[in-house]
Amino acid sequence: MALNLSQKKEVVAELADVAATAHSLIAAEYAGTTVEQMTAMRKKARESGVFLKVVKNTLATRAVAGTEFECVKDVLVGPLLYAFSTEEPGAAGRLIKEFAKGNDKLQPKVVAMGGQLYPASHVEVLASLPTREQALAMLARVLAEPAAMFARAIKAVADQQGGGEAAPADAVAETA
Repeated sequence: MALNLSQKKEVVAELADVAATAHSLIAAEYAGTTVEQMTAMRKKARESGVFLKVVKNTLATRAVAGTEFECVKDVLVGPLLYAFSTEEPGAAGRLIKEFAKGNDKLQPKVVAMGGQLYPASHVEVLASLPTREQALAMLARVLAEPAAMFARAIKAVADQQGGGEAAPADAVAETA
């Protein structure tokens, strides 16, 4: 179904809004993908914070103009599916990687992140990025380590000086 001018403007505006705040973009060829596969992928995309859209490349080029994804405009060729990660940088990579396993027709073509264009093979790299929860857990471990080291050092000094047990407060007062 062909879009009229106002519908095209709406699509460009919607994509531009998403592109302005998205963390990453993957463009993938999808020709030959069944309706059931696309429906399942769209459902999973909604659940994982990925904006998934099939649009003409000319509309996508207009939508990404002025965003960090403008770098992809010269490589958008053929029928493409656009997956924007809106919540976590790696979400689109994980989605495309997962669905490409069971569908050889779904082929990533372009990966973009941080204003840089990467080859399709970088879907693996993008998919391996930690989720927000994983990143926060890693940060918590890093921040907790100095305190744990300090506690171990205090315990080691106490073990050396008093055989591992702290002296009672009365004994400390009598020796002073």
